Amino acid sequence: MFAVHLLAFHFTKLKEDQIKKVDRYLYHMRLSDDVLLDVMARFQAEMVKGLGRDTNPTATVKMLPSFVRSLPDGSEKGEFLAVDLGGSQFRAHQVKVFDDGKQSSQLESKFYPTPKEVIQGNGAELFDYIADCLLDFMETRNLKNKKLPLGFTFSFPCKQTKLEEGVLLGWTKYFKVRGVQDTDVVNSLRKALQKHKDIDVDVLALVNDTVGTMMTCGYDDQRCEVGLIIGTGTNACYMEEMRHIDLVEGDEGRMCINTEWGAFGDDGALDDLRTEFDRELDLGSLNPGKQLFEKMISSLYLGELVRLILLKMTKEGLLFNGKVSTALLTKGKIEMKHVSAMEKYKEGLSNTKEILTELNLFPSEEDCIAVQHVCTIVSFRSANLCAAALAAILTRLRENKKLLRMRTTVGIDGGLYKTHPQYAKRLHKVVRRLVPNCDVRFLLSLSGSGKGAAMVTAVAYRLAAQRKRIDAALAPFLLSLETLREVKNKMRTELEYGLKRETQARATVKMLPTYVCGTPDGTEKGKFLALDLGGTNFRVLLVKIRSGRRRSVQMYNKIFAIPLEIMQGTGEELFDHIVQCIADFLEYMGIKGARLPLGFTFSFPCRQASIDKGTLVGWTKGFKATDCEGEDVVDMLREAIRRRNEFDLDIVAVVNDTVGTMMTCGYEDPNCEIGLIAGTGSNVCYMEDMKNIEIVEGNEGKMCINTEWGGFGDNGCIDNIRTTYDNKVDEGSLNPGKQRYEKMTSGMYLGEIVRQILIDLTKQGLLFRGQISESLRKRGIFETKFLSQIESDRLALLQVRRILQQLGLDSTCEDSIIVKEVCGAVSKRAAQLCGAGLAAVVEKKRENQGVEHLQITVGVDGTLYKLHPHFSRILRETVKELAPRCDVTFMLSEDGSGKGAALITAVAKRLHNVGQK
Repeated sequence: MFAVHLLAFHFTKLKEDQIKKVDRYLYHMRLSDDVLLDVMARFQAEMVKGLGRDTNPTATVKMLPSFVRSLPDGSEKGEFLAVDLGGSQFRAHQVKVFDDGKQSSQLESKFYPTPKEVIQGNGAELFDYIADCLLDFMETRNLKNKKLPLGFTFSFPCKQTKLEEGVLLGWTKYFKVRGVQDTDVVNSLRKALQKHKDIDVDVLALVNDTVGTMMTCGYDDQRCEVGLIIGTGTNACYMEEMRHIDLVEGDEGRMCINTEWGAFGDDGALDDLRTEFDRELDLGSLNPGKQLFEKMISSLYLGELVRLILLKMTKEGLLFNGKVSTALLTKGKIEMKHVSAMEKYKEGLSNTKEILTELNLFPSEEDCIAVQHVCTIVSFRSANLCAAALAAILTRLRENKKLLRMRTTVGIDGGLYKTHPQYAKRLHKVVRRLVPNCDVRFLLSLSGSGKGAAMVTAVAYRLAAQRKRIDAALAPFLLSLETLREVKNKMRTELEYGLKRETQARATVKMLPTYVCGTPDGTEKGKFLALDLGGTNFRVLLVKIRSGRRRSVQMYNKIFAIPLEIMQGTGEELFDHIVQCIADFLEYMGIKGARLPLGFTFSFPCRQASIDKGTLVGWTKGFKATDCEGEDVVDMLREAIRRRNEFDLDIVAVVNDTVGTMMTCGYEDPNCEIGLIAGTGSNVCYMEDMKNIEIVEGNEGKMCINTEWGGFGDNGCIDNIRTTYDNKVDEGSLNPGKQRYEKMTSGMYLGEIVRQILIDLTKQGLLFRGQISESLRKRGIFETKFLSQIESDRLALLQVRRILQQLGLDSTCEDSIIVKEVCGAVSKRAAQLCGAGLAAVVEKKRENQGVEHLQITVGVDGTLYKLHPHFSRILRETVKELAPRCDVTFMLSEDGSGKGAALITAVAKRLHNVGQK
């Protein structure tokens, strides 16, 4: 028994000694976590360099765009072919993808050899060989009479400008085919296929094997957004944000980046980690100085690296009694399969002894221990370096998503990962240590990169079909210049109808006289009260106007909410609420006893008989208070003040918010004779020559006309541009059949149009996985402010997803792109239609003045114009296009509806005083 223990102790001591000896000899191959974190940081820097347009030419990690923009979502279906070139065998595949709700697929494959004369011959021979193999496969599968799409897995660095095109940058592994570099490999394959008249194949996608692996695993696990190959060659790909990819136009969505990380270190970035053995191996390779990272980690080179280490150790008398065998001198004699077999620790040293004996090395026990440990250090270094680069990718993904902790899946393929007994476990362990804030699932690709190529093709097919249906849904929102000219001309006709006595009654654009006959001249002064009612909030303001050299306007205001039950209750309740708010304000300002002149901004269509009389034509913008339509709103306000019996006011003017906006800007710029509101509602006013206003007596001077253009189209004149979505919004509104133009152009309705489109696209299975959430069913959930946020150029898709999640919509990246596109189509049409209407008004002004070229200022207010990132620009561009002889300046109004009401009151007082004198 003692002898057994002694023998065991002796073996353990012997093993420890041999391991220490090898550790000392290969000290530079043993990498600490600090070194790996440094490698990780270096690789991250190379990734950034590869993504930049200016830095990419000198980057070693080329970060090649693959033009794969979407992962499988489970709705793919159809029959596809795939061919796979890049390993020791060429493969042809038939893939059937079933849309059965189970994400099932069927793969049939056939393997063909890749003869040395083909992979190191000329290009024509290579592609003819691929075409011949594909023909044979189609014959055996009885597919010759079918027209099928094909995905081409080509596992070499290619520069792609689209999914079905790729220019070879350079061969890797042991391929060295002449005349292919710098040419489009898809075009070469197509030419070879065209020689076979009896098959009809459409090459739709060129895919790197790494991308293919990611797509294969992505079909089974939708979290998979990284692909890793660790076999004969090595590479990684991942889904990058488009906004970071300078090499491709566009900022929306994501695209798979093929890193081509094998060339990492070709610029010397890893020289401090490369050993003399790495340098010797590189010098003896087919491509010296290139793919240096790949030569440190891929299975094609690890066996050779072990041979070089064993050769030197033997020459130094550390192994095999210093006897150098032919096997150690023969390049390629030790392969990766030998390294993997020798690292099967459970079998002790028997495998190692057997392999070394087969190589005529006749090892001692010490030799076997040392050789096994050499293999361990070489393969462990490979796993460490691979883990460091993969950790850099995972960190970038997490930072792109702005997450503190991320769950993701890495799809993996490759012989080294699959067959080496320790490699996978080592890789997983090191990755998790380097990125503890990433929960990583490693998913082995069972179907290989061939199925992945078919999946890329299937996704491309799905996206093309989806794109067709999305385009069809949004096509009615794309207005041609000719259509916009028609809208402008129809608006002009309606403006004229509204001004003429015999047609005014049936005109949709009411052209209401405001009895505002002048704009500010700078002599206005005094204290004025202003009321502002036009939305869900009501404001009371005290405005102090000073004239002369110290001309200024000072404002004090308070905002009061108008509850829905008041907005849609009785007229008496609404005006009592308004008077209560005024009383609170007067008390707050300490001016309850003063009888101040008051201007009432009432932003609803009114027919006025004088400046202080306004009969409500009809409610808009969600108001529905009873017993108001057809009544004088000034009288209703006076009666409510009398009922309260606390204070008295001099109501001088009832004003539309649009007129207030024009007057506010007119105070700053005398050339301002048009007011535009583009916010919750939409409207325009302008100074019209009295001689053209048939419904008001007198021909001298001008009067401001409140067009109330929101009703444009209520007679059906623009039905040709209204969509099914517009009809649904109109039908569900408080005033069906009315204010149709406003419902296409104003902020109150744009979000609802978007919601209707999203519901339709979801029903078609194009959004939100075909599931209409409860929140999407709620009318008004999609407020217009969300359009402004979603369409912001500064907003990443991740933030768009967060906005949608706030609305209870669980969206993918692809969903977010579609939602952003829908918002863009709706808001662009609104801006263009608003621009077409405004062009009609400025053209009328030009003709009124009888000038060839008009210079005029438009005062603008409204949240849509102010806050939407593109609305104002598109509006201005449309006006310029449709009214080329008008030089229009747009001036933002600072508080037009409040300040403007006070200014109108001041002007009215001034003109009244002049009249009295």
